[in-house]
Amino acid sequence: MVIPDPHRKALPEVSVVILNWNGRHFLEEYLPSVLNTTYPNLRIIIADNASTDGSVEFLQQQFPEVEIIVNATNEGFAGGYNTALKQIRTDYYVLLNSDVEVTKNWISPVIEVMEQDKNIVACQPKIRMLARRSHFEYAGASGGYIDAYGYPFCRGRLFSELEEDEGQYNTVEEVFWTSGACMFIRPNIFHRFGGFDEDFFAHMEEIDLCWRMKNAGHSLKVVPQSVVYHVGGGSLPKDNPRKTFLNFRNSLIMLQKNLPLKAAFSKIFTRMVLDGVAAMEALAKGKSGFFFAILRAHLSFYFYQPKWISKRKEIKKRLDFHHVKGVYRGSIVKAFFVNGKKKFSDLNPELFSSEQ
Repeated sequence: MVIPDPHRKALPEVSVVILNWNGRHFLEEYLPSVLNTTYPNLRIIIADNASTDGSVEFLQQQFPEVEIIVNATNEGFAGGYNTALKQIRTDYYVLLNSDVEVTKNWISPVIEVMEQDKNIVACQPKIRMLARRSHFEYAGASGGYIDAYGYPFCRGRLFSELEEDEGQYNTVEEVFWTSGACMFIRPNIFHRFGGFDEDFFAHMEEIDLCWRMKNAGHSLKVVPQSVVYHVGGGSLPKDNPRKTFLNFRNSLIMLQKNLPLKAAFSKIFTRMVLDGVAAMEALAKGKSGFFFAILRAHLSFYFYQPKWISKRKEIKKRLDFHHVKGVYRGSIVKAFFVNGKKKFSDLNPELFSSEQ
């Protein structure tokens, strides 16, 4: 008979929350890997965003051990998670995409890091491609960063250039953002900062939340000792005009909300010029859908200015706009397209400082 040690600290409860929208095929394929996780104090919860593909009925029949939360409507990534997480009391949330295959011991390394330092409020594992397991995946790779003009990139991924994982980014590091494809986050922090901005609907909302947490002085880490594999583009394909619109519009909103005021005007202007160049290049190549998606993104950003200004003022009441670690003070566009820097390790490390 094993006698429990009363002095041994119980493992914190971890709730893996998978937001699903018409992703029954993903759940059927990848949910078994989550159920095979070795971490003992685990809850697995599916938050369904009003799916019409029979996802809920499938889960009830095939995976009765999984908890299910049903949202009344499709509220997107941001609203869907906000609604579901208000209903979950636990020590840690893990926000996991439905198209992610996990490894058996993917949770413990991250929780160990977060338990050692309470100022670490969010983490991500190393994210590799499911279709090409030796390479990093677009949405997170081995930790997220951002340049001076709001372009996100990763250790292991600059734009669409994906590096092979040869152990070059295996250190636990401070990052600017953690991927929404697999984000570990403390529940009290998530709710204290109001969760995701629901006006984003989808795309960039995790970077926006991470920026707010960084402005408050919190730490975010990548823990590469944990590994998961991501399909990517499950809800909206890469070239979808809706996805292009959301990415470009949300980037501008994020800059306006989170940059120090003096920096915001000049950097938003520069970003819009760069967007315009990308739009004209797309039009010249016959990609009219891409061109009009960027145009709509800029018009939407202009039209709803009172709303974005109000959001900034509300943040200012609670936070100052700090110069935070993890910002690349140069232009990743210039580094990649002009200077030929195709790998994260090629970038000048002196430009990664606490200044913006």
